[in-house]
Amino acid sequence: MLTKAIHVMPLKTMPLIPENILISIGLPIDQPVHYQLSPAALTQQTLQRKEGVLNDTGALVISTGEFTGRSPDNKFIVKDDLTNNTVDWNNFNNPINPIYFNRLHVKMIAWLAGKEIWIRDCYACADPVYRLNIRIINENPWSNLFAYNMFLRPEEASLQSFTADWHIIHAPGFKANPAVDGTRQPNFTLVNFTQKIILIGGSAYTGEIKKGIFSVLNFLLPNDKNVLSMHCSANVGKTGDTAIFFGLSGTGKTTLSADPDRYLIGDDEHGWTGDTVFNFEGGCYAKTIDLTEEKEPEIFNAIKPGALVENVTFIEGTNKIDFASKKITQNTRVSYPLNFISNAMEVSIANIPQNIFFLTCDSYGILPPISKLTSVQAMYQFISGYTAKIAGTETGITEPKATFSACFGAPFLPLHPGKYATMLGKKITANSVNVWMINTGWSGGPYGTGKRIKLAYTRAMITAVLQGQLAEVDCIAHPVFGMLMPVTCAGVPTEILNPKNTWINKADYDVKATALAQLFITNFEKYKSGVSREIVSAEPKV
Repeated sequence: MLTKAIHVMPLKTMPLIPENILISIGLPIDQPVHYQLSPAALTQQTLQRKEGVLNDTGALVISTGEFTGRSPDNKFIVKDDLTNNTVDWNNFNNPINPIYFNRLHVKMIAWLAGKEIWIRDCYACADPVYRLNIRIINENPWSNLFAYNMFLRPEEASLQSFTADWHIIHAPGFKANPAVDGTRQPNFTLVNFTQKIILIGGSAYTGEIKKGIFSVLNFLLPNDKNVLSMHCSANVGKTGDTAIFFGLSGTGKTTLSADPDRYLIGDDEHGWTGDTVFNFEGGCYAKTIDLTEEKEPEIFNAIKPGALVENVTFIEGTNKIDFASKKITQNTRVSYPLNFISNAMEVSIANIPQNIFFLTCDSYGILPPISKLTSVQAMYQFISGYTAKIAGTETGITEPKATFSACFGAPFLPLHPGKYATMLGKKITANSVNVWMINTGWSGGPYGTGKRIKLAYTRAMITAVLQGQLAEVDCIAHPVFGMLMPVTCAGVPTEILNPKNTWINKADYDVKATALAQLFITNFEKYKSGVSREIVSAEPKV
């Protein structure tokens, strides 16, 4: 692979790391430490260590090794007096005894002692009222670059008085011994809410760092601050109208929030207070599979010096990224600071939303391309978090497969989904927020028979909502799911607005709609004990 020389500007004088920081972590005071380095310096160190190369635009390209995605089965929360009765223990919130955490903490510190390490002080939450100071200890420079990109960056003058609320210790080279350490595999993520420490070992996948703090905020903000934490993107119009977009991977969350006529607040994690929406992060972590400048110009042009690209391959004989390649993984990614996006808000805080969009890629072709939800329906659909994978996206999937992820982010929710849904419902009602479901999937039949709804139509529907064009349009209720379907929408063929009309065999549509509804009902059984009867009443009618 070809590489491109990088010019490293002289580094501004940075404060030396105080000895008390190393002492507080448990490391020797003569530890070789790189503290608060610039992206250019971290890139240069990665190249010198032969842990990465540059692409043709000067971005750093690395491999995360064995793990190219998160390992939710290997994430644990310490079960103690603080979490015992507050965490919703389930397949994503796996309990671990404090004894095992303490043992692994000691082992990881011993592993890092004397090694070259990288430390970064940063924070989460753009709203200073909710700011969470974070100190990250990394075993390699490019993971520290990821932290620089993804978290908010304090002013240099504030570093001398910086006090960490939480610590993340990230050591990909350290592996647990499941037989004695209480883990399932050698790789692990452990979250300790009492000690305010996250331990990540055995995996170099950087997303574990970002989502570890997201899980922390999903516990702290709703419980302690009455702030709704959300796995969503958000943007704001030139008149100050905010819109938020919930959706699982592949539904269009990043694509549809990237609107050249609106300002980007953030692409993934936000909080909703009494009067604002704010970004948790200082950067974006975007998928790059099949990326093109035509489809995603902002993301494409963000791949430049300072960006970190993960697990891609190059066109043979060049250092030009082959974005179509799935040789290593489908989950190819790039992280970059938010200011790499031309229309990003300088301070990522905006007004409360006027419109909420739930995005689903329904590859069964059942749900309407756009529909309006009542607040109760919104809570039900929020807890359901539905989309459908298409054939070929994963090994063994030969036909559409329904996927449900509570609140569109189940792996990151320490509390019962009903807690988040109830908060959402109250905010929707109190602020008269409009909630819309957008199907970015199929019409006229399921995947393989029907056709995917054109992106131009989806954009036209969202534009119509944001411009208030659907406020007075007549609607009809879906006979099974109950949401209201507009009968007209500018820029969209009328015949596709009612999905049943697009099917040749109308009786077949009814059968498939009932089958999908039953999947919703079955999935919701596990949440019934933690939600109100009113929410349950919004389930589909079969």
